[in-house]
Amino acid sequence: MKILTVAGTRPQLVKVAAVSRELRKEFTEVLVNTGQHYDYNMAGIFFDQLNIPKPDYDLGVGSMSHATQTANMMIKIEEVVNKEKPDAVVVYGDTNSTLAGALVSSKLHIPVFHIEAGLRSFNKRMPEEINRVMTDHVSELLFAPTDLAVENLNNENITINVHQIGDVMYDAVIYNMDIAEQNHSLQDMQLTSKSFILGTIHRAENTDDEARMTAIVNAFLDLDTKVFLPLHPRTKSKLASYNLLSKLENASNIILSEPVSYLEMLLLEKHASAIVTDSGGVQKEAYFAKVPCYTLRDQTEWLETVETGWNQLVDPVKENLTILINSFVEKDYKENLYGDGRAGYKISQLIKEYFSSNLH
Repeated sequence: MKILTVAGTRPQLVKVAAVSRELRKEFTEVLVNTGQHYDYNMAGIFFDQLNIPKPDYDLGVGSMSHATQTANMMIKIEEVVNKEKPDAVVVYGDTNSTLAGALVSSKLHIPVFHIEAGLRSFNKRMPEEINRVMTDHVSELLFAPTDLAVENLNNENITINVHQIGDVMYDAVIYNMDIAEQNHSLQDMQLTSKSFILGTIHRAENTDDEARMTAIVNAFLDLDTKVFLPLHPRTKSKLASYNLLSKLENASNIILSEPVSYLEMLLLEKHASAIVTDSGGVQKEAYFAKVPCYTLRDQTEWLETVETGWNQLVDPVKENLTILINSFVEKDYKENLYGDGRAGYKISQLIKEYFSSNLH
């Protein structure tokens, strides 16, 4: 049986590695990289270090408006699907690559298998929310990372072929943390363990709002601790336009950095004393690393991290981020909230069972 996997961003390809290792023991896999995000850290060494299979197709779509990007992906994915004639298409998460792969496949009557199904922020202003809801509703096999994700699907009357298998991201973190520690060191970044706060800001809801960015920067400047801040080019440009970049550059407690690789990020997350972010993936990685997280968003799709007290949603304009970080009290840590690190294996076996039952 042939499975075609569609991915397009760095976090998706990290998850692909965790699942592909298992899928390729049972099936022929064809990997399509849409190129949704160009990332200079996603060159050959990225694939080699993390043992990610080289894509069979690089579509090179790149950044565009949502409609143009999704449409271009659909055109190119359809060409690949018609050529390869897969028995199923696997998609991950909630990006435009996910939606494009799901729509093309469902219209060609090819089963869609959705990994990270059932996640909801309940905010339809987020493009990711539209992508994940629509993908779930055309999927044939739905792999949910948590019980809450299963409940969300049930509330939308999606109950057939839904499986709670844990989180593939946990598989990836377990596998890659050793590689991170072998390949990188905190000393290279002028840091020592638990003596710094890690910050990552890239979402438009923050970067496009001058009041929010001003509040975030002022909170970083007020901290007594070092803040390590890798800056996405778009974030850097916005900070400059708000006259905030020079404040950060001149602050004694701020270390500004170019974007870091996935492995460097894992290392930074493990050794930070706290993490301030607006990234979905970083929230979970913080939880895996048992590091308190402050999420600069109004909602999160990873509610379990909030309910256990290790993640707090923060409005930087209305709340004092500095006080919140300084007053953190460690909570009981709930193990295996996102599975046992064997999600990739479970996915592979469930796909095998699906094909067996549908061939008879």
